[in-house]
Parts: sequence; C-alpha cells; structure tokens
Amino acid sequence: MTDTQKIILAIVLCWLVVTNIAAFAVMYIDKQRAKKGAWRIKEATLFIFAIIGGSLGANLGMQLFRHKTKHWYFVVFMPLILVLHIVLLGLLYYFFFR
Repeated sequence: MTDTQKIILAIVLCWLVVTNIAAFAVMYIDKQRAKKGAWRIKEATLFIFAIIGGSLGANLGMQLFRHKTKHWYFVVFMPLILVLHIVLLGLLYYFFFR
C-alpha cells in the first residue's frame, strides 16, 4: 500500500468514526427530547447524518434507544443505507486498496 493510499484510508476511517459517533449521539439526543416533549431534531437531519457516513451509528442508536422504530421509513431506509455503505466500502477497497 502506498503512502497516498494510507492517507486516504486514514481519512476515510476517521470520517466514518466521527460521523457514526455523531449519528449515534443525535439519535440519543432526539430520543431524550422526545421523552421530555422538547424541541426535536428534524427527521431529515437524522437521515443526513446516516447518509454522510453515520449509518452504523444511526442504526445502533435506533435499536439501542428504541427510537424511530415505529416509523416504517426509518426501519426500511436506515438499514438500506448501511448496506449501501458496506457495498461502497467494499468497492472502494477492491478498486483502490488491494
């Protein structure tokens, strides 16, 4: 693996760690606000966190906090986004890092 590939891989991994922690935290914050009847985070914002790389964190947050699990579009699309990310990471690895 070249130095450039190592740098790209490090950036991608850091991005994924940060976005997944953020998505997990946003799910937690929104759940706490829902319990208190306070101002909520928009559903579109929750999806944006998942789409930009935080799909694992969003899915874990959904399941752990039992948040948004009664909304069919969250139950269907959050795991679908995660699968899409896994496929994209696999393709990225196959074409650029093998």
